Amino acid sequence: MNILISDKLADEGVRILTAVKNFRVDCKYGLTPDQLRAAIPDYHALIVRSETKVTEDIINAADSLKVIGRAGVGLDNVDLKAATKKGIVAMNTPSGNTTATAEHTMSLILALSRNIPQAHASLKQGIWDRSKFKGVELHGKTLGVIGFGRIGSTVAKFAKAFGMEVLAYDPFLSMELALQKGVAMVDLRELVQRSDYITVHIPLNEETKDLISDREFALMKRTARLINCARGGIVNEPALVRALEKNGIAGCALDVYDHEPLPQDSPLLKFDHCIVTPHLGAATSEAQINVAIEIAESVRNALLGKGIANAVNFPSVDAEAYEFLSPYINLGLRLGKFAGQLVHGRIKDAKVVYSGAITKYQVAPVTLSLVNGLLTPVLGDRVNFVNALDLAKERAINVQEIVSNNDEEFVNCLKLQITTDKEIFHLWGALSGNKKPRIVKINEVYVEANPDEYMLFINNTDKPGLIGAIGTILAEANINIAGISLSREAPDGVAVSVVNVDSKVPEDVVEKLRMTKGVLFVKLLKV
Repeated sequence: MNILISDKLADEGVRILTAVKNFRVDCKYGLTPDQLRAAIPDYHALIVRSETKVTEDIINAADSLKVIGRAGVGLDNVDLKAATKKGIVAMNTPSGNTTATAEHTMSLILALSRNIPQAHASLKQGIWDRSKFKGVELHGKTLGVIGFGRIGSTVAKFAKAFGMEVLAYDPFLSMELALQKGVAMVDLRELVQRSDYITVHIPLNEETKDLISDREFALMKRTARLINCARGGIVNEPALVRALEKNGIAGCALDVYDHEPLPQDSPLLKFDHCIVTPHLGAATSEAQINVAIEIAESVRNALLGKGIANAVNFPSVDAEAYEFLSPYINLGLRLGKFAGQLVHGRIKDAKVVYSGAITKYQVAPVTLSLVNGLLTPVLGDRVNFVNALDLAKERAINVQEIVSNNDEEFVNCLKLQITTDKEIFHLWGALSGNKKPRIVKINEVYVEANPDEYMLFINNTDKPGLIGAIGTILAEANINIAGISLSREAPDGVAVSVVNVDSKVPEDVVEKLRMTKGVLFVKLLKV
């Protein structure tokens, strides 16, 4: 087995791989895309960090590649769709940098509170001015944590040691777990309004992009301080600049940006009350060793057939069973993503009922896929096929898997029931004759919907002309309709329209649809 390490990896990780007798390990750093594409056909595994971009072209040239390992949390630099299509397992290291990032967050909170970078620079210039750099204390202040996963909960633990009150916003955080952690669970609006410090610990995706923008800055205290060690793009940078210009907030500390490296002409650099660091969240010796060891062990075990850990695109299952289960795994993922974007409230229970031919197989990979999809809209690439159930458990979501021998309403069916603190949501999925995923029932409404890419889910009154109005609005925005499923609970009652579109629908177009007479609810979904 030949293994290529194309980005610098700690020696502890390299030694784990070189210790295996039938592994040949090559460390080739700084390869150009052309050089990597030329070299990759000879390798069975590729280990990268953030510098190497594993594009579709490179993956298509990888004739022998079985595993791509990323020594870090995100997989933004790996084309997962291309890897999955070619049957290549992509892995990451979701826990290796938790402490490092949490500590860096606290470092920025403290630096922001006590004006440490500014005071340091002033004294280096020979200026002794204590009054200019008077700070504020953390004790008794309120910290708002957006995203209460591993890193967010660790930051909360550190903050409580400083005597801070902690508020948490996380759609998948249960009341019971919040009480166990000693934090108050609130919605985003309340968190923004009440917090003295706001720290972000969520992935960047379509749901979280620009989560903090002009509206949120307008709600913040003028004494509030914002910290982002998660991903650039979650905080809208132009809106942040506007807030800093008018002293709408007391300051910010950033480790991540829309464009990295941060351009020298970035307006963020002109503000004394904006502290910036060059994406150092995971940049500790310990974190680099931890992720190196974690990814090396995962790649080694996968190549030796000892199990797959932290795979983001592939469940653990033997080849024969996977051939049968693969369409169901795809169906489960899409059902989960569909439901995860539609349910209201915090999820308490997720029950999956299997019926038909699939009951002859171990259905665990399908359940993992479904829960993965259910959590993905909020957790992004931090959730995968392997850790989905653990992350659900961390959030006190009870996952039930039921294999039914009874005659169900649909043959070879997956039925998903989600219980939240606000509703019970039902979703049925099945496979078409060519094994394509289909949604066949939503709550009490029968549909025939194709869960593929972008979809508009619309509740409307069952009145003539409404579909034409929807089509006109989309046509005026040059949005092509790829397919549409219409159904209703009863004549003149509430109707359901699921519209497949060829591209993302801009928010202003979605808003036009919402304002259309007879439209009760509109949600753009991506599955």
